Amino acid sequence: GGLTMGGLLGNVAIYLGAAVLMVPLSKRYGLGSVLGYLFAGVLIGPWVLGLIGDSEDILHFAEFGVVLLLFLIGLELNPARLWAMRRAIFGLGSAQVAATAVLLFVVLLQFGLEWRWALVGALGLALSSTAIALQTLTERNLLATPAGNAGFAVLLFQDIAVIPMLAIIPLLAGFRGEALDNWISFAKILVAIGAIVIGGRYVILPLFRRAALSGVREIFTASALLLVIVISLVMEAVGLSMALGAFLTGVLLAESEYRHALETDLEPFKGLLLGLFFIAVGMSIDFGVIAGQPLVVLQLLVVLLATKIGVLWALAAIFRVPLSQHALLALMLAQGGEFAFVLFATAVGAGVLDGAWRELLIGAVVLSMMVTPLMLKAHDRWIEPLFRGKDTRPMDTIETESHPVIIVGFGRFGQIVGRLLHANGIDTTILDHDPGHIDLIRRFGFKVFYGDGGRLDLLEAAGAGKARLLVLAVDDREESLHIVARVREHFPQLAILARAWDANHLLELREAGVEVVERETFEGALRLGELTLRRLGFTAWRAKQVAHRFRAHDVALMEQQFEHFHADLDVRAALSADAREQLREQMQIDEATFGQHPDSDWQ
Repeated sequence: GGLTMGGLLGNVAIYLGAAVLMVPLSKRYGLGSVLGYLFAGVLIGPWVLGLIGDSEDILHFAEFGVVLLLFLIGLELNPARLWAMRRAIFGLGSAQVAATAVLLFVVLLQFGLEWRWALVGALGLALSSTAIALQTLTERNLLATPAGNAGFAVLLFQDIAVIPMLAIIPLLAGFRGEALDNWISFAKILVAIGAIVIGGRYVILPLFRRAALSGVREIFTASALLLVIVISLVMEAVGLSMALGAFLTGVLLAESEYRHALETDLEPFKGLLLGLFFIAVGMSIDFGVIAGQPLVVLQLLVVLLATKIGVLWALAAIFRVPLSQHALLALMLAQGGEFAFVLFATAVGAGVLDGAWRELLIGAVVLSMMVTPLMLKAHDRWIEPLFRGKDTRPMDTIETESHPVIIVGFGRFGQIVGRLLHANGIDTTILDHDPGHIDLIRRFGFKVFYGDGGRLDLLEAAGAGKARLLVLAVDDREESLHIVARVREHFPQLAILARAWDANHLLELREAGVEVVERETFEGALRLGELTLRRLGFTAWRAKQVAHRFRAHDVALMEQQFEHFHADLDVRAALSADAREQLREQMQIDEATFGQHPDSDWQ
């Protein structure tokens, strides 16, 4: 009763109990975790067991899960990557939102809604569920595929588009002579965004440094959570979406050295809170309204799915997503999104949407969320096999393969390894998941298979049980660590040789149990450094010797860093600084010993 400690803990127990019961069941039947959480919410909500009465409070609390999700998405995207994706985000994303909203607006007018209601409804339904789509992409390890990239860009644009949508609502309610107030709130918004951008650089980062220096892990986690909460509150105070503020902060911190620590610390909170969000959504479905007008809700659901799938399918063709992935992209983003709840609630509050229609629209959105895992299951069973022969070879052609070496990732790095082995008569099985890339490689006479190296069935088919070596040359850091974990668990006899993105990635791979790791740019950069010394007058012999010395030193430093991998960043930085000084002194001793001055070529 009330929110006494016992009452609160009782509620928490009910939530966790429902989740622990339903999610594994849902996963077992291949429906994904999101549907499990939604079912759990329906189960404990007012319409089935009625264990918890008020889901509104929970929804507010659980929205924080979506906020954390967007903060973590922001962390993945530094400004440079955002800029590189601009065509997909603003081209594909804006086209999807605009086309879907226009079509839905016309349809909702046919349902007899007043035009302002229809507009709000159409905008809300045009959004997809970031949480469901990203969870789907991550669970299936599809983020690196063309459909994954396109889907991510669309979701990102939608998250940005929520702001103008929320800003339109007071305008629809009519100025009523409050133009001044509108300008004031607009100014507030600009100030808030400015404060986040400037504060991010000059306030937040120094605070993180202090927290990191304290060496207390939980203080660092606490400061990360505090940061996200404060920014969300600031954004909410000026009437913007909390999630957008969190996303902006994430982007600002994507460049910082604390990115990985933040990701690892916040990941468990995100998972739980997102789960809570979906439970709250499941609880908030008003089955009374749906039962009262089942036909209207079903019509809305069909219209929503049909419009979205049609628009996404057409855009996938225009934006050159491979044909085999059109259906995946369309089905993955066909559902309504969590921001629709926020938008509709704001609209009802401002008087530009009728309360009963809100329930009907939300009913359609939630049902669309529930249908998504089923549609994706259907896609896997019936649609995907149709395309298997088009830009991929059927799985069974790999089944006979048992070459001694498997190369996963055949881009600029993997190709060189593959060509060297090929030249020496060593057969390899190559896996890559870029369809366009594969056609090109095949024309050069390599035997290459389309597939994601993290998938167990594919690794088995590629002969991982019999092969001796796996050369891991994928571009994506996270994906490479995921593949290492898979291979170590299921094929312990298979030795892994991996390409690392940078020093930190090298240490992460070593930590994951990979013995042989090569940084992709290290040898090339060292060679260029050696040639630079030659141009500055060093003899060929001396330049090579210096480079050798540097290589040995750097390898030793990496070993040292690996021993202190779990130590504080400052400890590792100090080690690095000491090693730099030692190397410099060593080079000076060599110089004195060999008396080899830059211009003394004939000594």
